[in-house]
Amino acid sequence: MRYKVKLKKTDEGYAVWCPSLPGCWSQGDTEQEALENIKDAIQAYLDTVDEMIPDAEARYVEVA
Repeated sequence: MRYKVKLKKTDEGYAVWCPSLPGCWSQGDTEQEALENIKDAIQAYLDTVDEMIPDAEARYVEVA
C-alpha cells in the first residue's frame, strides 16, 4: 500500500505524518530517517486498528 505523507523540517530534524491516518506522526534526524520511521508508525497504527475491532469483517478496495 502507498500512503501520502507530509514532511516538515524542524529545529530537531524532520517531522512526518500521514494525513489519511489521524494521529499517525513520527520524526527523524534526517529526511530519510523520518521516512523510515513513518513506515513503522503506519504499520503500528494499522495493527492497532485491527486489534480494536477483531470481530469485524474486512474488505479491501482499491482507489486510483
